[in-house]
Amino acid sequence: MKAICRLTLEFKDAQEAKKVQRSIQADDQGFVTSTLKGKTLEAIIESKSVFSLLHTLDDYFACVSIADEIVKK
Repeated sequence: MKAICRLTLEFKDAQEAKKVQRSIQADDQGFVTSTLKGKTLEAIIESKSVFSLLHTLDDYFACVSIADEIVKK
């Protein structure tokens, strides 16, 4: 079974979205494909199972949260 999740994250502006994306891209490692559309970061996360998808989502949200906090400072 393959599990896929599409996320849409909206930031204050396009520059903030770009900085967050650049900060977390190194961790994508083939599991996450992300694109920018203005101030929106879209990510598609694919895994081999639902459990693996949940683990990847947890890691991704943690990275986004930290990057966003750093960018805002």
